[in-house]
Amino acid sequence: MELARNLRTDSVSSLQAAAPLTIQPHQPVADAVALMRKHQVGCVLVCTRGRLVGIFTERDLVRRVLGAQLPLSVPVAECMTPDPVVVAPKAPIRSAVCSMQKGGYRHLPVVDEAGRPVGVVSIKSIVHYLVEYFPAMVYNLPPDPGAVPHAPEGA
Repeated sequence: MELARNLRTDSVSSLQAAAPLTIQPHQPVADAVALMRKHQVGCVLVCTRGRLVGIFTERDLVRRVLGAQLPLSVPVAECMTPDPVVVAPKAPIRSAVCSMQKGGYRHLPVVDEAGRPVGVVSIKSIVHYLVEYFPAMVYNLPPDPGAVPHAPEGA
């Protein structure tokens, strides 16, 4: 199948990866949340001197901050996910999908050889890639596939 082959040959750089939004470890969680809200994204990358050291996601906010009843003034370093799984821009899309599935991740930082973030691959970008292979199936689905009319339409 063409999709299986392309998942092995197309690189992560061909996905619609979002530009990386970064924050420093000492900044408060409130800054990270404000940045995510402003750009309508689900994560920010935590960097020191331009190198990735962690990721702060909506899940981290809910579980590690709100769930632990911490103030939003706490440094993001205390509630981020340190040393996140990353993917290289030239890696096959299949490896990104496998990493996301294995770890249960919704976001995967894309980093260059020096460990500098160059993008973020999300589940959304993977879905957009897959939709290109099944457009008729996806675009022709009714809003509620389980809904069946009880009577024929028309006069």
